[in-house]
Amino acid sequence: MHLRQLEMVLTIAQTGSFTGAGRRLRVSQSAVSRQILLLEEELGTPLFLRVDRRVRLTASGDAIAQLAQRVFADVRDTVTAIGDNQRELTGTLHVAGGMTVCLYVFPQLLKAYRRRHPKVDVKIVSASAPRLLRHVRSGQVDLALMTLPVDAPDLTTVPAMREELLLVTDPAHPFTKSRRITPKQLAGQRFVVFESGSNTRRIVDRFFAEHRIAPEIVMESENVEILKALVRAGIGIAMMPYQAAARDVLSGQLWSCRVGNVRLARQTGWVYPRTSRLPRMMEELFDVFRRVLPRLRLAPPQRRP
Repeated sequence: MHLRQLEMVLTIAQTGSFTGAGRRLRVSQSAVSRQILLLEEELGTPLFLRVDRRVRLTASGDAIAQLAQRVFADVRDTVTAIGDNQRELTGTLHVAGGMTVCLYVFPQLLKAYRRRHPKVDVKIVSASAPRLLRHVRSGQVDLALMTLPVDAPDLTTVPAMREELLLVTDPAHPFTKSRRITPKQLAGQRFVVFESGSNTRRIVDRFFAEHRIAPEIVMESENVEILKALVRAGIGIAMMPYQAAARDVLSGQLWSCRVGNVRLARQTGWVYPRTSRLPRMMEELFDVFRRVLPRLRLAPPQRRP
């Protein structure tokens, strides 16, 4: 079986005749007939039935025509990819994420990406999870980095990083004098928390429910900087991704710890429309992200014994 034979089968199926296929492929009708006969002999089954002046695919012919479509689609994609790799990357890439991602992941990621591809114009959108999904579906953004899980069968979801959630307080909080904080000690504490409905909030709420903690919620917000400001002011304590508080912890403006032996974490991943082949701009972004990932502060450093 040769590519030329597959091309002939597909063209006959599209034109409805051997003559039409020959005209489109610029070969004689007899040459088309000869190649189809050879292919039918090789497969041991007829591929076409003649009905009046037209031909119709048999079940075997239909299977070969579908195979031909897949083969030529792969050939086109491969040729395009090779051409892309030989050209300097240009164009516009639209990326999106929540507040934490835009504050603590995108700056490092996109700085490294622009160093590698200076002619790519990167546009950034920050939004809540429902809006991010609408932007991806509508094509307003090419991809989003957001907290998983995402229940969207029409979209592709690729886990990207695991962020640990820690208890965060102001430096004057009584907890800072304890060597170990247990879930029971959180009972009756005032909390500032992420907004209801977010995946991060669901993780924290599940933790509260499992340990039968009834927190006093002072404020809900999707803005992690607002939550940190309230914690620094002693208004409440919080459970938040370590990378959001890392600089403040290292500078002494905030204090953080794990609660007991519990290691809360959230999974963050890339979300984008289903496609047979990723655009090169996105493939390059994923590659840069893998290189930047070890530099992100996703968990507190190991304490030396």
